Amino acid sequence: MDSLHDLGGKEGFGPIPIKSGDAGFSHEWERRMWALNLNLRGNTGSIDWFRHGLELMVPKDYITYAYFHKWCANILMLLIDAGYFTVEDAAKAAKNLRNQDPTGKAPSVTELLENYRIRNTDFTVTLDTLPRFALGDAVQTKRFAHSGHSRLPAYARNRQGKVITYHGAHLLADDGAKGNHLGEHLYTVSFAAPELWGLDADPRDTVTLELWESYFV
Repeated sequence: MDSLHDLGGKEGFGPIPIKSGDAGFSHEWERRMWALNLNLRGNTGSIDWFRHGLELMVPKDYITYAYFHKWCANILMLLIDAGYFTVEDAAKAAKNLRNQDPTGKAPSVTELLENYRIRNTDFTVTLDTLPRFALGDAVQTKRFAHSGHSRLPAYARNRQGKVITYHGAHLLADDGAKGNHLGEHLYTVSFAAPELWGLDADPRDTVTLELWESYFV
């Protein structure tokens, strides 16, 4: 999506704070938000519809909300969109909400990640068509995406890269956001840093992206 929500490669938003070690959760409610996301994903559509929902957020909210705050607002929207309750129902529940400490021992980050790994969905599909590209092939990404959800970031459009891995066919995220389950060949493409960021970038650096076949010219 061509909007503020595609922040990759954009300047003016300040440095990204990086902490050493396992970041874990900053607040207890973030741990619960993670669990809710895992348990409600099947009720709110595909993972691509979830991502597209984040892209539909009001830009001011998107750049000011914390990471898990975005998740919370998005899941609320998705559940309303799916017809589980109305905006009025949500407002009434928020009015009656009382902060309570969770009872019992909360799972650790390691336990949550392991549960997620076990429940991880396989997005591979079978296609009758052969892949267009092989390992080592040079590829050119398209200059424009489209008006819907796309996993081709703006900074990597109309750029030349090299195929370094072929993953077989996977469900295409662009169609998944629309509720269509269509597969396409998926590749890992390596881009030289100067190709993406200009001549000031270190030529020894590279950026790798997983990109579907329709993203290439």
